Amino acid sequence: MKSITESYKKIGDNDRRFDVRFWQAQGDKAIFDAALDMIQDYLILRHGHAEQPRLQRTVESFHRR
Repeated sequence: MKSITESYKKIGDNDRRFDVRFWQAQGDKAIFDAALDMIQDYLILRHGHAEQPRLQRTVESFHRR
């Protein structure tokens, strides 16, 4: 069962302690997945489609110049 966490603030309240605690509790994978979702949303809004973002591409070879 999923847990729901809420925070009630006044509009314009710049206190970010709740946000920091929330994301630190989620872990690295959840933070990366959320960032990837935001990138895909941006690509859909900006370009009308979400091709494979550069963060998810596979490296075929690695060369030193």
